[in-house]
Amino acid sequence: MANGERLLILRQRLRLSLLFLFCLLGAQSCAASGGEPAEFEIPRDGRVVELDESNFDAAVRAADYLFVDFYAPWCGHCKRLAPQLDEAAPVLAGLPTPVVIAKVNADKYKKLRSKYEIDGFPTLMLFNHGVPSEYTGSRKAEVLIENLKKLVAPNVSVLESDSAIKGFVEAAGIGFPLFIGFGVEESLIAKYGAKYKKKAWFSVAKDFSDDMMDLYDFDKVPALVSQNPKYNEQSVFYGPFEDAGSFLEDFIRQSLLPLTVPINRETVKLLDDDERKVVLTILDDEADENSPQLIKVLRSAANANHDLVFGYVGIEQWEEFTETFDVSKGSELPKMIVWDKEEEYEVVEGLERLQEGDYGSQISRFLEGYRAGRTIKKRMGRGSPTLLGVNALYILICLVAVLLVLMYFSGQGEENNRPRAHED
Repeated sequence: MANGERLLILRQRLRLSLLFLFCLLGAQSCAASGGEPAEFEIPRDGRVVELDESNFDAAVRAADYLFVDFYAPWCGHCKRLAPQLDEAAPVLAGLPTPVVIAKVNADKYKKLRSKYEIDGFPTLMLFNHGVPSEYTGSRKAEVLIENLKKLVAPNVSVLESDSAIKGFVEAAGIGFPLFIGFGVEESLIAKYGAKYKKKAWFSVAKDFSDDMMDLYDFDKVPALVSQNPKYNEQSVFYGPFEDAGSFLEDFIRQSLLPLTVPINRETVKLLDDDERKVVLTILDDEADENSPQLIKVLRSAANANHDLVFGYVGIEQWEEFTETFDVSKGSELPKMIVWDKEEEYEVVEGLERLQEGDYGSQISRFLEGYRAGRTIKKRMGRGSPTLLGVNALYILICLVAVLLVLMYFSGQGEENNRPRAHED
């Protein structure tokens, strides 16, 4: 073979080798850039993590529970929220089931804002194994911690010993009611653990001693013990559990509230999912020396009338609320009414107020009169309180203000057309 032919063959082989090498390097580059998703390293120091569009998806994949604050730098509510998140972050990161707190400038990263339909600031979302749900609870650090502890806990905890029961109760704290099913099959309360997950702790005790029976005051099994540690209340349900119809759920639902509810801006929200009417006692001042005696009698009445919610409120504590029932300072008190939690309430004829003395017999006559229909229906006065505890007049003023702001910013361009701020 001539030297020229050999040289030509070598050149062709060299070209093929180079082409193969370029293809190999290109394939490796493609795999590095688009094949395997980038990893996100979860910080171990419990700080709030700043995310953006380049690492958000990786963070969602890396953390089982990711709590995200979608904020805007100009938002005043966001600025007030920031120190609360800074305080909560290390505590939540140290839980047996850690929660990572992160934040995203959703005013800057509009793709994320659009993807998660952020229409106001701040918007808080909990990503549970990648599945987002909006958080609308309290933003105060201590309450936020308790709420998130509850949200990431199992629907029903299975307890295998006395020490496990004690540990469960201690970990639950006093923020929520708790239920312990002694000798109760997990399957019988599993659906209620899921349904009322945001409102209470649920557990079943598989193995326990007689000491636990004495401590929780039940004498046979199966028994579902309800505790409301915040109000030092406890009750026991002995069944039926199987084919129980509404009895079991009624017990659970009624145990979510204390026997007598001190009505304020927080507790009034608890009435939202309860279908019962409220027997409301309006006092001059909950801190008055005579109030505890009346509240004790109300608790006894509530224990005998589970089809009604019993609540009380003092003018000194929430005058804006009591004024909607035409009660203000100077009114003759205490006064009892039955409130439908919407726009109407009823007063019993001849029992518009309670006289000092035998509260028990007066409350009994009030309930008898109500059940007999001897009532006068009235419409709520100056702006009825919603279950958010906000006066309707205040809402109207806010709506007008928002409308004026929107009118002002309309047509001012994308930068000025910002989502609204979410109040706490």
